[in-house]
Amino acid sequence: MRHIYGIGEALLDVIFKNNQPLGATAGGSTLNALISLARIGYHPYLISEIGDDKIGDIIQDFLIKNKISDKYLFRRKGNRSPLALAFLNADNDAEYEIFKDYSRQTLEGTIPTFQENDIVVFGSFFSINPAFRTQLLKYLKAAKEKGALLIYDPNYRNHHAHKSREMITSLEENFSLANIVRGSDEDFKNIYGLNNIDAIANKVRNYCSNLIITSNSKGSFLFTQNFNKHYPSLAINPISTIGAGDNFNAGIIHGLIKNNILSRDINQISNNHWLNIIASATTFATKVCCSLENYIPQNFNQELENTITTYNKSIKQ
Repeated sequence: MRHIYGIGEALLDVIFKNNQPLGATAGGSTLNALISLARIGYHPYLISEIGDDKIGDIIQDFLIKNKISDKYLFRRKGNRSPLALAFLNADNDAEYEIFKDYSRQTLEGTIPTFQENDIVVFGSFFSINPAFRTQLLKYLKAAKEKGALLIYDPNYRNHHAHKSREMITSLEENFSLANIVRGSDEDFKNIYGLNNIDAIANKVRNYCSNLIITSNSKGSFLFTQNFNKHYPSLAINPISTIGAGDNFNAGIIHGLIKNNILSRDINQISNNHWLNIIASATTFATKVCCSLENYIPQNFNQELENTITTYNKSIKQ
């Protein structure tokens, strides 16, 4: 059995519209992806760190209720759990204010016994945090050495853009460790100051052979060793784009497993299999934009398969 691990932050998202709170839910880029995968039947593990406060209780309870293993969730005594305020603009895109004490995080805990063909997704500022960068690399290199597949989402927000020179070494080291890099055009603009998709690809593919750049309604752009391709988005009126990229990552993982893509296959994925993977990712991301939740709904399996089939047919026509 292939295991799925997510390494990333776990926090409480409080969502605002017109400066009024709409609700609160457990969040974090990796956590969002794992919740969606659990809701279609997988049993992922979250590797993260939270405090021993009430917010931490809410997060942990939510994970357990959604069948995410907390075996590798470290709760640091005396620490406050992270809090994120997400403000939706007129287009229902979110701007964030995040409250956390990066300097007190250490990512202590047991490193899993990774196996060949396991899948590990990681990203966000969590993945370049100097406070525990050395410890994080132990996890990533252990997974890499065992033959696990690593998926990296830089999720590099504009409020970190001014630190890009300071963080570029860690970002590019993460690119080189990953088998697939998936980021938005905005992420890469914040990292490299580039708007052109091909120029971004030329930068990132110095480190990773498989790159997916998502660009909201413009669709996604795939760059591999064998071919490059653009895939359209699905037309919707979004309620919230929070979690869209995270769920695209979840869809990639589902597509890899469903199409039985193993570690040895990762640089030789066929055009048809990539279409199935992108169709899965696009479906996940689209669905999450249709609600205020950061994850797909329960009982989504049949709709997922139907939408993937429809998307595939539309591309092949």
